[in-house]
Amino acid sequence: MPENCSPLNAQLCAAPTTTPPDPTAPAPPVVVTLRDIASFVPAKPGNEMEPGGWAVEDLPANFVAAASVQVVSGTLLGQPADVRFTPVGYRWRHSDGGVLESGAPGATWAMLGQREFTTTGTSHVYADSGEYTVALEVVLRAEYRFAGSGWRAIAGTLAVAGDPQRVLVGDFDTVLTDGDCNANPSGPGC
Repeated sequence: MPENCSPLNAQLCAAPTTTPPDPTAPAPPVVVTLRDIASFVPAKPGNEMEPGGWAVEDLPANFVAAASVQVVSGTLLGQPADVRFTPVGYRWRHSDGGVLESGAPGATWAMLGQREFTTTGTSHVYADSGEYTVALEVVLRAEYRFAGSGWRAIAGTLAVAGDPQRVLVGDFDTVLTDGDCNANPSGPGC
């Protein structure tokens, strides 16, 4: 009996009513968050460009991300588990202020069947000569599984940064020559 039990405090005298747990009831679902998978680290994405490391003022430079589906194994909630990271978005931040977001990683001009310096879905044009940097972030969706079970989604996305890339931009002029300037350095236009 509770110590303050008296006829004036009848509710204190009543024994608490408890219902025994139903052994057939399903266990509450496990909720895994991005914080729970912090120890599962995906690889940094690659950040490539065409032409390699340089660009021509007022002409498109083409950027291509190298990121693919990855499975990282480890321990989650005290159990062996796998976490699968799937790229779902790409963001290039250019130091001239340009930002490009895409649902695709981009492709080389050759893969697209395009000539060099043509616009692509992931290209960027620098208006002025100088040295710039471009930083790539890949947005990943995460899923987990225990002991080979089916994949379960984790709410939210995770952004993983690649190494910044240096881009040297110059203004180039074309010059018409009569022949090979290496063979005839004093020829017209050489």
